[in-house]
Amino acid sequence: MNRARRFGTVIGLVVLCAILWILTPYFLTVSNLLNIAEQTSINAIVAVGMTFVILSGGIDLSVGSIVALAGVVLGLALRDGQPLALALALTLAAGLVCGLVNGLLVSLGGLPPFIVTLGTMSIARGAALLVTEGRPISGFAASFRVLATGRVGFVPAPVIATAVVYLAAHVALAGTTFGRYVYAIGGNEEATRLSGVAVRFHKTMIYGVSGLMSAIAAVILTARLNSAQPIAGMMYELDAIAATVIGGTSLMGGDGTLAGTLVGALIMGVLRNGLNLLGVSSFLQQIVIGGVIVVAVLLDTVLKRNRM
Repeated sequence: MNRARRFGTVIGLVVLCAILWILTPYFLTVSNLLNIAEQTSINAIVAVGMTFVILSGGIDLSVGSIVALAGVVLGLALRDGQPLALALALTLAAGLVCGLVNGLLVSLGGLPPFIVTLGTMSIARGAALLVTEGRPISGFAASFRVLATGRVGFVPAPVIATAVVYLAAHVALAGTTFGRYVYAIGGNEEATRLSGVAVRFHKTMIYGVSGLMSAIAAVILTARLNSAQPIAGMMYELDAIAATVIGGTSLMGGDGTLAGTLVGALIMGVLRNGLNLLGVSSFLQQIVIGGVIVVAVLLDTVLKRNRM
């Protein structure tokens, strides 16, 4: 049943592409397809962290705010003349720390993930605005922008970064003990704890992964915009959740794949791109994408109920 759903998601992506190709000749061009992949990269990377969290039975509403805060850390470091390597290290550390704080509050504090990450979403956003006084940080060296504008052959750098992230995350999730524990915690946390697994430690690390993914996305976004925006990342949490659920990961936890998440992110990217090419109002686009999310969650609920 679940494999059928994942296969159906791929078919849905192919059918969507075919429909848009029929409706507009500009869709199925190399330049537009690369544009879709590049635009999807940021949401796809954030969705990697969200997949880990949802697989464990949690939720992370703070990812968008962490993107903003990590971007501000990067912008401040670069503006102060720090070496690029150090600035990147500080950015990744900021995202990781934010994620670990979420994990500690959830695992040690025993607080609901929804409430914890709702609170840290506001804290991280407020911190980004406070430090910058609400103003963007810009004026970076051209060498930094290469992270977003560079190409290897004809493939944009953000697409390559996304591929590397997914490969590393897939190895971690499918080929390590940590990955197996992620599924086990989401499937039955109490049984996993009774089996001798350090559930609190692993849940903390899971949220750390989510924060780290947000920081990586912040690097690409900052390089692409050539500025660190304290208001960046708005609604990223919803896009990441949508990509994860559309890709077949169950909101109940314990079931899903990163491959499905990538397909889900591509579906959202293709849908947005196609609607833009067709000149559809941005207001109507929100309605369409919201409808897709509701249908995906409804499908997940029905399939979960049928398996019980």
